[in-house]
Amino acid sequence: MSNRLGAQTVTFSKEPRILSSYTIVGPMEGKGPHALDFDEILPDDVLNQKTPEKSERLILEMAIEKTLSKNNTKLDDVQFLIAGDLLNQIISSTFAATTYAAPFLGVYGACSTFAQAMGLGAALLQGDFASQVLVGTASHYQTAERQFRYPIELNIQHQVTNHHTVTGAGAALLGFADQGPRITHATFGAVVDMGLKDPNDMGSAMAPAAFATIKQHLQDTELNLDAYDMVLTGDLGKQGRKMLRLLLEKEGIQGLDRLQDGGSKIYGDGQKTGAGGSGAACIAVMTLGYALNKLKSAKARRVLIVATGALLSSLTVAQGESIPCIAHAIVLEA
Repeated sequence: MSNRLGAQTVTFSKEPRILSSYTIVGPMEGKGPHALDFDEILPDDVLNQKTPEKSERLILEMAIEKTLSKNNTKLDDVQFLIAGDLLNQIISSTFAATTYAAPFLGVYGACSTFAQAMGLGAALLQGDFASQVLVGTASHYQTAERQFRYPIELNIQHQVTNHHTVTGAGAALLGFADQGPRITHATFGAVVDMGLKDPNDMGSAMAPAAFATIKQHLQDTELNLDAYDMVLTGDLGKQGRKMLRLLLEKEGIQGLDRLQDGGSKIYGDGQKTGAGGSGAACIAVMTLGYALNKLKSAKARRVLIVATGALLSSLTVAQGESIPCIAHAIVLEA
């Protein structure tokens, strides 16, 4: 068990790396403050498709294909495709996988799916079960609204604590090389359920899960947050970000100035996006865009990514269930 640290963290001594990646975002995200961090901004979020579900699938396929192209890699050279999304039966990823011959591992962690997939991909590489693994995830504002809230045609007025699902996709090719950001650790989270039931305030529900995973990661690695140049949470939004900070302060954890939140950063203050961004693509594009650019430019040497997910469904909400949440973390080093 030499690859394990403490209760929930694994280490990757073979230093799997991100060989290439590609990020795509929709027009709304392209108007935000991090537009220059993304590889591609779509002119519209429909892309001549008949349904937004088909658009989401296409965006994911585009990210996958352009990730492979950037590294001049053929799909035959990839041993596993790990992907997931927010929709029932992860249909965007599953239907996209029908066009690829690589063995497909469909994963679901809601908005934490990207970090979960990256950690699993690195574990496959560490264990010599693969030499190259492809990871991808996507989300779309219209598909998430239809599944979790209401079709946008109804023009339902959202509360200020509502999140705005990011339209976009991110994909990464993992393998071994002399260059590229290293994946050195992964801390896989446990489900946390504090009994909160409001689906219009997922930030508050997810903050305790982010806190639990960060605390466990620091215990397992015997580090503090000041060991990282940046700690990027997934999509807690404005409300969840405040709650996480309060929980960490109460625990006496140092280095809170390193904390940033992808959901709070992806949209500008003038955009009508409620508490901020969410969706499976949120942390994916902010990691592969914003965080990787920090590493590549030497503005950061070590980054802790903490992706959060609310594991609710429209069915459980209708039945009055609480919202179980989870957070997975990965460490990226220049």
